[in-house]
Amino acid sequence: MLFLHGGRADSRAPSRPWHPAALRMRPFVGAVAAALSDDDVALARVRYRVRGWNGAAADPLHDAERALAELARLVGEVPVILVGHSMGGRAALRVAGAPSVRGVLALAPWCPDGEPVAQLRDRDLVVLHGDRDRVTDPAASRAFVERAGAAGARAGFRSVPGGDHAMLRHSGLWHRTAASVVAGLLPR
Repeated sequence: MLFLHGGRADSRAPSRPWHPAALRMRPFVGAVAAALSDDDVALARVRYRVRGWNGAAADPLHDAERALAELARLVGEVPVILVGHSMGGRAALRVAGAPSVRGVLALAPWCPDGEPVAQLRDRDLVVLHGDRDRVTDPAASRAFVERAGAAGARAGFRSVPGGDHAMLRHSGLWHRTAASVVAGLLPR
């Protein structure tokens, strides 16, 4: 399982583990770890080279591809679940076409108009989005899920009432729901 944190639309500044976007994913890793009874599940966080998506450079997408390759090198070809927040959600959704990826949990993902969905065919996709998010658009996420479903993904959308982009309001609900969703996405 790979966790991909958020970032910025544009920034070539180095990404650091103490940045708020990276720190925000720690409780999700902990909640998922606590919910899993299987010791055969590896949990890893992707570290980006830079903080931004940076237009066509799509820097976090390439970092996610490298992380998938490194995971395969370390443990072989295993089924992978991606958990991504905001920009990390966008990267997870984009890299989901990799053969090892079985499912994606996207937390308040950044889903701009025209974002591709074909790579999600035959994948499980769950999007959680707070209805009070003012950074990324919950309606855009819902529309993305509908398009992904039409393209052959097993796609679902769950609203987090009162939830904000930082996932701090109702954080326990975010963490419990994420842990439950991820446990359901794991191959049996």
